[in-house]
Amino acid sequence: MKRLSSLLARTSRGSIALPGWLDRWISIGIMTSDPQLARRQRSVNVAAFAGAGNAISHLVVNAMHDFGGLMWVNAYNLAFTVLSLALPRLHRHGDNLAAFALIAMILAGNTFVVWALGTSSNLHIYLTFASAMLYFFGVRNWRLFLALFALVTIILLLTIHLAPVHGFIQPEDATLRAMLSQHALINTIVINAAMLFYALYSLDRAEAELENQYARSEALIETMMPAAIAARLKAGEARVADQIDTLSVLFADIVGFTEASRDLPPGAVVDYLDALVRDLDDLATLQGVEKIKTIGDSYMAAAGFDGDAAAGARAIARFALAMQGVVGKQPPLGGKKLSLRIGVNAGPVTAGIIGDARFSYDVWGSAVNIAARLESLSEPGRILASDAFHALTQDAFDYEARGPVDIRGIGNADAYFLVGRKT
Repeated sequence: MKRLSSLLARTSRGSIALPGWLDRWISIGIMTSDPQLARRQRSVNVAAFAGAGNAISHLVVNAMHDFGGLMWVNAYNLAFTVLSLALPRLHRHGDNLAAFALIAMILAGNTFVVWALGTSSNLHIYLTFASAMLYFFGVRNWRLFLALFALVTIILLLTIHLAPVHGFIQPEDATLRAMLSQHALINTIVINAAMLFYALYSLDRAEAELENQYARSEALIETMMPAAIAARLKAGEARVADQIDTLSVLFADIVGFTEASRDLPPGAVVDYLDALVRDLDDLATLQGVEKIKTIGDSYMAAAGFDGDAAAGARAIARFALAMQGVVGKQPPLGGKKLSLRIGVNAGPVTAGIIGDARFSYDVWGSAVNIAARLESLSEPGRILASDAFHALTQDAFDYEARGPVDIRGIGNADAYFLVGRKT
């Protein structure tokens, strides 16, 4: 049984973490709360910033080679850099507006530089980034992606077959074109690596979030009901309703709790109950007992769900004895040292899950009612057991005869005080 605080903080695994400044940078301009759209828009930002870096590198290399002779190309690279860095501002005006703007800039700009510098510069290799548009729109918009992919492919083919080999800017400069070709190939490798890294990073982070959420939901189910019942629910069983021939049931009530807590602030009352119930939950796990629920200042548990009646009864007996020690270690409440009054019984029950919005696993039947009534007939600091429970555990535990007790709805019945384990 897991503590709630550790359960809520539980993670199955971590994901790759980008530096904070970098994560904020690639999230510039993104206003949406939709995680899928945000991932797509971050991909657009990454592509835009990569494009800006590519344009700056070409601007520097071209300027070093021949600044005046390549003035128009340098102006294009400068304009592309500025527009790319400003693209994130478009996210707030439309889900895909920045993506469309970036694609239009690349198509128009690349067509210009290829015709200006010729196909021998191999600058049209940048059009091969068309497949990256899938990151921008996502697989759900695959028709839009295919349409744009076809458009880019057509433009690439037209460029290859119709654009001049040497262009109209310095067509005689073979050194320039060789330099541009090498530069474009290197930049393509770098940009591809950056885009693939970010795509895999986004995938890893999404998978980690899903795994963590799944782990928390699994753990929450396991805390609400026995593991075997949780497994049946997860396997797809829509309705859980069982008849258990012999289940051992325990009810425990804090004696004097109402009087001790009457004048205390809420925080002090909740702190006391929280500490006690946490310790009892840990003890239930240790003893192999299933906590069913708490009702006010009462605690209900059961054992024997697997059909082993004797083992379930012994587990409840051990749990009941240990409970007295747990409550004895708790600090006083309102200056009073409190104790438990416990009743245990064994018999047939019906068990199942009820509810929808806030479902719960519970047990019903006369065996449950008798255990609750035995608790009310017990004494502070003592454990009152029914004749049926006594019969299942008397070979392993010592009892003190209580004599007949009047159980409402049944009449007189023998009962016994559970004293301890047999030596």
